[in-house]
Amino acid sequence: MAATSRRRPKYSRKKNPDGRMRLADHLIEFRNRFIICAIAVVIAMIGGFLLTDLVLDIIRRPIEILEATRSGRVSINFANVTTGFDLRLQIALTLGVVIASPVWLYQVWMFLMPGLKKGERRYVLGFLGAAIPLFLGGVVLGFVLMPRMVEVMAMFVPEDDTVFYDAKTFYSFVLTLCLAVGVAFVVPVLLVMLNFAGILSGRTILKGWRIAILIAALFGAISTPAADVLSMILLMVPMIALYFLAVGIALLHDRRQRKRDERLGIVDPLAELPVE
Repeated sequence: MAATSRRRPKYSRKKNPDGRMRLADHLIEFRNRFIICAIAVVIAMIGGFLLTDLVLDIIRRPIEILEATRSGRVSINFANVTTGFDLRLQIALTLGVVIASPVWLYQVWMFLMPGLKKGERRYVLGFLGAAIPLFLGGVVLGFVLMPRMVEVMAMFVPEDDTVFYDAKTFYSFVLTLCLAVGVAFVVPVLLVMLNFAGILSGRTILKGWRIAILIAALFGAISTPAADVLSMILLMVPMIALYFLAVGIALLHDRRQRKRDERLGIVDPLAELPVE
């Protein structure tokens, strides 16, 4: 009697008749794309480790300028034996996230927009074409604002006193700031993506403009020193501008969708509801 081989059932990406995927399929899809992102970041991290000396010199430059302009000494203190190696790993990981941004941004898009038709594949290029420059631009803005933050906070230290910055705290602050600003700049693109997916309408996004401004203000206040109001404003303004740009794109897309539905004779029962 021939032995019958038993195969474990595979979860396919096929949708249910109502157009939705099962929860198990979503979890497997998330796992697979997360693994791809992790591999891309690790590979980029290996290359980023070779650039750690350059990044250390760039971040340390404001400290050197402060030391040259102050009568007191200003330096970065490596308190523990392993601090230098730990910082290089942290910098390499940050560079890995930045270098691999095209890969993980693409994976985020494909996970949230799994049902794209052939004619809608161009949205992928549009998303990546906007998200990647905005993410990198946010990282650069964080680097640009960092020297001013250091200078402003050093003004509160007496002129003749010595300033010792803990290396782990200082470099972690700079790296976290850059990544946080980069991710914040991508959020408006995600709003547009949700609009194109039919999850959020342009009017729904617009109704949250007060909350968006409040979040931008809180983000700027948390990310910058309390005394550096200018850096806070420089963070808030582009975030608010990108939000309203996303609103404009979403409203324009909704308008085009309504015109297309009218030509096809499709009536949206929510289209005539007043905006609160």
